[in-house]
Amino acid sequence: MTENRIFWENEEKTLDERLAQAMFPGGPKAVEALTRQGKKPVRQLIQMLVDPETRFYELSSLAGFGVNYPGNIKDVPGGGVVTGIGKINGNWTMIFANDSQVKAGSYFPITLKKHMRAQAIAEQCGLNCVYIADSGGAFLPMQADVFPDDGHFGSMFYNMARMSAMGLKQITLSTGGNTAGGAYIVFMACQSIMIENMSYSFLGGPPLVKMATGEVISAEDLGGARVHTQISGGADHFCRNQAEAISRVRDILSMEPPQSLSIQRYPECPPAVSATSLYDILPEALNKSIDGRSVIRAIADESIFHEYKHDYAPGRGDNIITGKIRIKGIPVGVVASNSVSIIFAESARKAAEWIVRCSQEKIPLLFVQNAPGYMVGSESEHAGIGKYGSNMVRAVSCAQVPRIQLVIGPDNGAANYGMCGRGYKPNFLFHTMRSRTGVMSGRSAAGVLLSIETQKRARKEDPMSPEEKAAFQEKMIAKYDGEAHPFYCASRLLSDAVLKFSDVRDWLAMAFEVSLLRPIGDPAFGNFRF
Repeated sequence: MTENRIFWENEEKTLDERLAQAMFPGGPKAVEALTRQGKKPVRQLIQMLVDPETRFYELSSLAGFGVNYPGNIKDVPGGGVVTGIGKINGNWTMIFANDSQVKAGSYFPITLKKHMRAQAIAEQCGLNCVYIADSGGAFLPMQADVFPDDGHFGSMFYNMARMSAMGLKQITLSTGGNTAGGAYIVFMACQSIMIENMSYSFLGGPPLVKMATGEVISAEDLGGARVHTQISGGADHFCRNQAEAISRVRDILSMEPPQSLSIQRYPECPPAVSATSLYDILPEALNKSIDGRSVIRAIADESIFHEYKHDYAPGRGDNIITGKIRIKGIPVGVVASNSVSIIFAESARKAAEWIVRCSQEKIPLLFVQNAPGYMVGSESEHAGIGKYGSNMVRAVSCAQVPRIQLVIGPDNGAANYGMCGRGYKPNFLFHTMRSRTGVMSGRSAAGVLLSIETQKRARKEDPMSPEEKAAFQEKMIAKYDGEAHPFYCASRLLSDAVLKFSDVRDWLAMAFEVSLLRPIGDPAFGNFRF
């Protein structure tokens, strides 16, 4: 077993620990409390909902850790909501489920961001949506941060309305209370299911009704399942337990037409090398050179890589490698970091050209990111690094084909832009435990900031001692490296999932399949600088 493999397998053990914290936030006692209410944990409900023997791809599982909210709240495990993609009757579907074990399913800013991100994926990819609703509504101490603005609470229902108008089904299964604005997740659904003595939906609950009108009424009589399925008409299906309700959701979606891909799919073949070879290929040290071709062989069908411009500008042009592969039969264009991965003018020029070609051929793009940035200095400036780098950014911005980013190392500076980072709206963005996303590395940031601090102190005639310099540098390295870590990024939804190396191929195949359910439009690019 290689040292690299031992290191990365140990790193992924910490990933397993964090995932367990997200998936079992209240421990056995919380599960027991749900059982007494006749409820199952939301992830069990989701497994009942998706097709047997199929996988639920949970998104943004690590959201909400270390976010620090009022009331001494330091963690909102999983953001308090489960989102992800699974197959229902053979069709990919986006699933949302409030986790009532996390602050009664209340919506914090991170909850909203996660919910909206899942809705954005569903709209972009053309997925029907199922909402398993059991929420305490907006987290009231932060009402100014979750209620009035675009991207806040009301935007969930705005998105539901727009997707419904596009023909994307919005199905709500209420498994608990949905009060005030949260009631709209039931009422705005294309079809909604409520459960006897478990589901409640009202604009104002019994305490507010009593205060406003003096009426004393139970939750069941005010807005229970019978009220809304038999009297108000606000819901459509009455069920007696969660199992019956899950079955009803599946029945509703069984009438949906089967999905098909907008690209020719070929027979699937496994890689000729083990997918787990990534554990051996990728070095522990982030500043070490990588073999990008070996990375591609670990995920490509039969490990076949049809490379584009293999011999162009050795030592500069091959810091990015480009070409075509298939992932589980799906043709994919690749733009991947290689060697030391610094992007020179030649590699930027090649990448931009390839992105345009794939756009013309309507082939989706995979960006494998390990780049610490674009090359700096007079030689690079004179060679046109700004011009060709901006061409790469323009090509990434305007490419109309599905784009997916996989980060396997440094993800710094403008290389984050040119390799389709979050600001460039990739269909999916995945990190690994080796990813580090930040404006620059901790050591580089510490060097720049130490230089500034040294000059500032010198002007005050208070020079820094060697000990002070070392302490300052150590503090800055810890800050910038900490903020670049995949856990920090995932907690703030800067990625859609942190993947184990052994899982990369399966997740990429799912992501490309889902992203290709809509037709691919025609290419259109702005003005390039030649």
